[in-house]
Amino acid sequence: MKHFIPVLHSVSYSGAWPGQASLSVTEFIGKASALGYPAIALVAKDPHVSPLRYNAHERAELRKRIADAGLDLAAIMGYTDFTCGLRQPGIPSAELNAAYVTALCQLCEDLGCKFLRIFTGYRLDSLSYDTQYQEVLHGIRLSAEAAQRHQVTLLLQNHHDVAAHYSEFAWLLQQAEHPHLKAAFDCWSCYLHGARGEELRRAVQSVKQWMAFTTVADYKVFPQYKYHPGQVNYTAIDPPIVRAVAPGSGVLDYRSFFMGLRDIQYQGYVAYEMCAPLEGGGDLENLDRTARLFLEFLDQMNALPLEEPGTGAAKE
Repeated sequence: MKHFIPVLHSVSYSGAWPGQASLSVTEFIGKASALGYPAIALVAKDPHVSPLRYNAHERAELRKRIADAGLDLAAIMGYTDFTCGLRQPGIPSAELNAAYVTALCQLCEDLGCKFLRIFTGYRLDSLSYDTQYQEVLHGIRLSAEAAQRHQVTLLLQNHHDVAAHYSEFAWLLQQAEHPHLKAAFDCWSCYLHGARGEELRRAVQSVKQWMAFTTVADYKVFPQYKYHPGQVNYTAIDPPIVRAVAPGSGVLDYRSFFMGLRDIQYQGYVAYEMCAPLEGGGDLENLDRTARLFLEFLDQMNALPLEEPGTGAAKE
C-alpha cells in the first residue's frame, strides 16, 4: 500500500538558482507528466503562476491543461513574509501579506486547488521578537479567514525564522487554530536545527493534528573555514554551506522522519523540490535524473516497515 503521493514542485524548474534550467508553466506540466508524477505544485509568483498575470480565461486554460495531462494540482505555493513591512512604522505588514494570500485563494479556487502553502516571517534584529510573532499570528488569522471564504486550506510551512523550531511551530498552529489552517511540515529544517532519530519522530508527532503536506529536499553540509597566514591556522565560519543532492544520498535522516509520518498514519502529498545549487548542476538532464530518483526514494519510504518508536522492532 502506498501512503505517500509524489508531487513535483515547479520551483525545481523555475531558474531560481544560478545555472538552474527554467521551464514555462506549460513546459513544466509536460515535464511532470513525462517523468511519471501524478501531481504537481505550482509557484505562485513569476516566472510561473503570478496571480497578477493570469486572467480568468488563462486560469481556465491552465486548469484544463493540468487535467488533460492527467495531473492533480496538489498545491499552490505562496511566498509570504508577514514581518517584511515592519522595518518601518505604520506599514500594515500582516494585512499586506494577507491581501496577497487572498489573491492566491482566488487563484486556488479558479484552478480547483484546495491547498495553498504559506510561510511565517523572517526575523528582524531591530524589533522585539514578540512584536514580530504577534504580527505573524495576526497575518495568519487574516489569511485563514480569506481561505475559508474561498474554501481553500492554508498549509503553513516550517521554513522562515519565526516559529522555525518544531516545538514553537506547533505552539503557533495551536494559537492560530482555524479549520482552514494545516501544517506543511518538513524534515530538512528540523534536521538542520539538530533533530535526529527519535527526536525527529517526536517532531512529526507534535504536529499530528495539523499534518497535511510535506516537502522533501536532501542536502550535503560542508563546513567552512577562513585561513589566517599569521597563525598558520583556520577559524570556523558559521553556518556551514548546504548543497542539494538526490533524495536519500544526503545527510538528512529521512528514515526517522517518514517513520514519524507512519506513526501518525499520515497518507497524502509529499512534494519534491530542487531548491538549492544541485549536485551535478542545474541543466535539464540532471534535474530530470534527480526528479526520477525522488520517485524511487518515495517508493522506498512507502515500503518502510512499521516499528515501535525507540525500539527498532517491527510492530505485530
